[in-house]
Amino acid sequence: MSTTRPNRIEQQTADQSLIDGFTKNAKTVTSFLVGGATIEASDVITALKTRVAAANTAQSTRATWLAAVKANATARASTQTLVSNAVQALKLMFAGSIESLAEFGLKPRKVRTAPTPEQKVAAAAKAKATRAARHTMGSTQKKSVKGTITTIAPPTSPSASTAAAPSASAPPQGSTGVGTPPRTP
Repeated sequence: MSTTRPNRIEQQTADQSLIDGFTKNAKTVTSFLVGGATIEASDVITALKTRVAAANTAQSTRATWLAAVKANATARASTQTLVSNAVQALKLMFAGSIESLAEFGLKPRKVRTAPTPEQKVAAAAKAKATRAARHTMGSTQKKSVKGTITTIAPPTSPSASTAAAPSASAPPQGSTGVGTPPRTP
């Protein structure tokens, strides 16, 4: 038994096969007993035909809907320039009259306000901080960046370096190791 759900085409094919089987064997399968009730083969055929018709209607309705959506998109794309130009012209013609623009369902253009000196200072500080955080450089600054090669001198002798270095030990228990006395409860 399959666990996948059959699609509409598979369902229609199965229903049509049942109709064909009942029609072909109409003389031998006239009625049968299901759940204690007698069911006529003609009733099953009628129910199956109803299912097939509903599936065909759904498919044609979907195709009609898809065609309508495609026609809508095509119409909008072909008239976009004309409508956009008309809206711009209306906004220019009625720029001072909010009521007239509202009759067309349009809103007036927002007037850009110049930034205040405080806003300009804040924007400049923010831009400077962003450049510093991202290490952004201009072309002149990039030219001045040069790589340097450092040579590493080999150690003179391994025994001398280990003897001269003080041994690092863990601070005593209860001590922070910073020179402060331990806490007493």
